[in-house]
Amino acid sequence: MMKRNATFMTATLRIVAILLLFASSVAAQQPPQQGGRGRYTPPSGAKDLKAVIFNWFWHMGMLRGPQEIEAVATLEHRATGTIQVDGQPCKLTMYRVSTNYQVPGQRIQYTCTRSNGQEYKNIEVVSGQYAWDEDVVGAELVAGRGKATARPAALHERLIRLWAGPQGAPKAAAAGGDKTSVLWDTGKVVVTYPIPGASGALARATLDARYMAERVEVRQGDVVTEFTYGKYEDWNNPLNKVEAFYAGTLVERRNGVVTRDLTTVETETGNVYVVMPVPASVRR
Repeated sequence: MMKRNATFMTATLRIVAILLLFASSVAAQQPPQQGGRGRYTPPSGAKDLKAVIFNWFWHMGMLRGPQEIEAVATLEHRATGTIQVDGQPCKLTMYRVSTNYQVPGQRIQYTCTRSNGQEYKNIEVVSGQYAWDEDVVGAELVAGRGKATARPAALHERLIRLWAGPQGAPKAAAAGGDKTSVLWDTGKVVVTYPIPGASGALARATLDARYMAERVEVRQGDVVTEFTYGKYEDWNNPLNKVEAFYAGTLVERRNGVVTRDLTTVETETGNVYVVMPVPASVRR
């Protein structure tokens, strides 16, 4: 029993060391959280960028505390719908997204059924400047457990999905500094901002009357990825409603082709623990 406990403690300490190393190595990449020492309230009808970003966060329910600081750190999102696999739609039986905005990373676990009845499953991960697939959650973080397969070609696609999301978009726009701009030419507010970590990727977010993103278009070279969102509600568990809103419908198109068509089942916006340490084989 003592030997077993010692082995368990050694493995636990090894994981903790990995997490600490991971956090320290990528913390500088995270978009800064909004808010300051004094509470900011935009003037009525203000159309400048600072006011637009504040209203975007405020209407999404992402401002917390007496000083109304943007402090949403993580997101858990479950959905149904279809996802494109090998160019064909695959009906989802499970779809779960775990996102960390402070140490930027996202893990998408899904299982779906192809038109021929075959089951397909995958775990897509992005963290910092690494992208990989896992056969089990946390593959290779413990020696001999699971397989992580590096997917460097998918890095920008996954970063775009992260920072064009309903919560990721205002965070990335706020982090863009003087590279973020706002226009009102069409009668609707349009915010343009760069996608963090994806060189040359520029997003244009069109907000609805409630300052929630109804469409985010991201262009990177000759690739155009479009996200359309609707039916914003507090999708948290009925026992944990916190008036933090998320899109109920999410459609993703890549060069005009639908690649994901999702309907939200439930969210968790209570800053639960989410982490994506990069496996050593992926770093290599």
